[in-house]
Amino acid sequence: MTAIGISSTAFRSTARRGSVRPSAASATRLRLTTRGRRVIAFLAALPAIVALAVALVVGGSSALASRDTGAPAGSFATVTVAAGESLWSIAEEVAPGADPRDVVDAIARLNALDGVTVSAGQRLAIPAEYAPAH
Repeated sequence: MTAIGISSTAFRSTARRGSVRPSAASATRLRLTTRGRRVIAFLAALPAIVALAVALVVGGSSALASRDTGAPAGSFATVTVAAGESLWSIAEEVAPGADPRDVVDAIARLNALDGVTVSAGQRLAIPAEYAPAH
């Protein structure tokens, strides 16, 4: 909030004469409190904050989308999920010697899965390092 200081001499002089003197306007001063200075500083910085937020949202989403497009064509095999299969069972089947947690994570990242739930008939890409030999 701002505080306005008005000298008492300005009121006395206008009350007696009935008109406002030009010097009465110069006698009043606008005083900013600490809180007022902080509000003004925040309002001055607000456009930069908004621009930075927009840049992060727009730039972050394009970087996230391009994360999964780095795999060249042919660097993976595909499997079709059978009824009753889970991502864990598929990971154990395609890479029996590897840690299933690593295989599940690699399959989920390659297929851009939100979780580890798969449904029957869904086609999944298997990374080349875990793909069964033909």
